[in-house]
Amino acid sequence: MTTAATPVIRRAEPADVDELIRLRAYLLENDDSDSAALPYTASTDEARTAWRTGYRAWLAKTLTHDADVCVAVAPGPGRLSACAIAVIDQRPPSPAYPSGRVAWMQSLVTDPRDRGQGLGTAVIDELFDWALTRGADVAVMQSASGAVDFHRRAGWLPTGEGLYHQPVTTRRKG
Repeated sequence: MTTAATPVIRRAEPADVDELIRLRAYLLENDDSDSAALPYTASTDEARTAWRTGYRAWLAKTLTHDADVCVAVAPGPGRLSACAIAVIDQRPPSPAYPSGRVAWMQSLVTDPRDRGQGLGTAVIDELFDWALTRGADVAVMQSASGAVDFHRRAGWLPTGEGLYHQPVTTRRKG
């Protein structure tokens, strides 16, 4: 009987920035009809340039200076195969999170060439271990429609709450 090797997972480093941008583009620049209308996808060249520039600057600062952010990666042959981000958010305490520390996990993406090998699960497991050391009570993850089954198989439970989006402008709508 052969078993798959346990994937090697590590924290992202500044040298990974270009690869992290390449992987996140699978989420933010997807042109399929289901995700093209989502508020966080880039539908123009200007929007693509803007998020890539902002993400590059955020990574440069975050990867070296932010103790409440972890970017976990699965290295592949000459590139990254998968990544995910966890951000510890300090919220008002509640019964679900008595310390108020919530690990918001996001941007889980696996290179299409590397899917089906357990890499997404492995990077999330790494983030759970990290969130535990940072004192988080609970982890929260928004799922893209195509990943709902993946998240449910991995033990994520739906909250039954809707997630809403409205740009912060000088004048709020409504």
